[in-house]
Amino acid sequence: MRFVSPLVRGTLLRRYKRFLADVSLEDGREVTAHCANPGAMLGLNLPGTTVWLEPSGDPRRKLAFAWRLVELGGGHFAGIDTTLPNRLVREALDEGAIPALAGYASVRPEVRYGTNSRIDFLLSGPGRPDAWVEVKNVHLRRDGALAEFPDSVTARGAKHLRELALIAASGQRAVMLYVVQRTDCAGFSLAGDIDPAYAAAFAAARAAGVEAVAHATRIDPLEVRIGEALPVEV
Repeated sequence: MRFVSPLVRGTLLRRYKRFLADVSLEDGREVTAHCANPGAMLGLNLPGTTVWLEPSGDPRRKLAFAWRLVELGGGHFAGIDTTLPNRLVREALDEGAIPALAGYASVRPEVRYGTNSRIDFLLSGPGRPDAWVEVKNVHLRRDGALAEFPDSVTARGAKHLRELALIAASGQRAVMLYVVQRTDCAGFSLAGDIDPAYAAAFAAARAAGVEAVAHATRIDPLEVRIGEALPVEV
């Protein structure tokens, strides 16, 4: 997915109230940007970090900029917009760019299932079981080259795993798809020390037949696209 407007580079001054960030732009202006990320953003929200913002020409928006990327050094980037993975996955499904989920005739978003939940995508096709796909954004990296999820406690995430386990038990496909929004990772794992309850729910879901799939992303200041499959190491 290409960014609508060319991104501008700046330096993060502070992130606060979860959804706001003050940034010093290269032209000397200090602006407040929307941060589309309710998570902890461990390692990505330190003052002095180089960031990329997308300007908005919409006068109805309260803020004229949205924070999109963190520059990691060495030519690497991380995407911080947690609303982006679902759009990336939809684009990739339409293009057949996720081999584990290719070949389905129908892709339906936001289908009700479980207890007051909506699955991100329901894939259907003749002669094969439906595939229920839940998408999670990943941008935590600590030691080594593994991306990790979650970066904070997520009771909602554990609930999704339990609901997917029921889908798998019914004989349909249940898939947890982790989209790694950073380009410096070679695999995926769980941050069980951050949320032991999520790690336990993941183990139970895998035992019930839930599939775990991880994909890298290709990121630069022009666009973000789904990349290659990554090994899941848990």
